[in-house]
Amino acid sequence: MATQLKNLSDFSATEIPNAAAYTFGIVVAEWNADVTNALYEGAYQSLVNNGALPENIFSYSVPGSFELTSGAELLLKNKPNLDAVICLGCVIQGETRHFDFICDAVANGVSNVAIKYSKPVIFGVLTTDNQQQAIDRAGGKHGNKGDEAAVTAIKMADLARTLQA
Repeated sequence: MATQLKNLSDFSATEIPNAAAYTFGIVVAEWNADVTNALYEGAYQSLVNNGALPENIFSYSVPGSFELTSGAELLLKNKPNLDAVICLGCVIQGETRHFDFICDAVANGVSNVAIKYSKPVIFGVLTTDNQQQAIDRAGGKHGNKGDEAAVTAIKMADLARTLQA
């Protein structure tokens, strides 16, 4: 496995713009709360550590990962001045095909909301084989996908603003 010994959240080789000028939404799934709370903490801290003002970060919970798409759309519809929305969730493989349907629906839904609103909507959803893989990617040995999602949101917000100028 390529990620076996690698922290995936290493940003030392990339420049992260200052986020002070941007406004962000975070939608976090309550299902698998131990994991999604860690993703949220990583995303929120990364935004703040890169200059985002706490009063410019709007956070909301939804019941599960399937509802992330609706949450992102409601957020953009009601707060049109957001520069980016981060969707955070965790879907862990079970014994049925439910995993496949949820992962596919969320990935497509997030993309569709981004296209509909012409705003960055970031897919910060773990799709893992087991609980340990989720823990490893939510602040564990492979970093924090929430942190990665926040950096992506900052970079995409900056790109959108640059292209509008």
